[in-house]
Amino acid sequence: MANKRTLKHAINGICEELFVECIAASLYGNEKHRQGNADALLYAIIKMQSNFIARVSHPEPGITPHRYYRDLREKFSAQVGEIADQINYL
Repeated sequence: MANKRTLKHAINGICEELFVECIAASLYGNEKHRQGNADALLYAIIKMQSNFIARVSHPEPGITPHRYYRDLREKFSAQVGEIADQINYL
């Protein structure tokens, strides 16, 4: 990990890209029920972003920083993958 600022910037960039992809998928979809699913995904992206940004700023005590931030990146990557899969099914 380079530093917290770089990690926060990366999280914000990835969440921004997910947000844009979700909006594009909802706008160019054919069915109306997609809008409800897209709204839920947009909310999930915003919630994920704020959660992980807060976790970068306040690491858990008792865990080494290297292990904590590695776990944080792995969990973030897993959640991004899940949301990307959901966007693909819109």
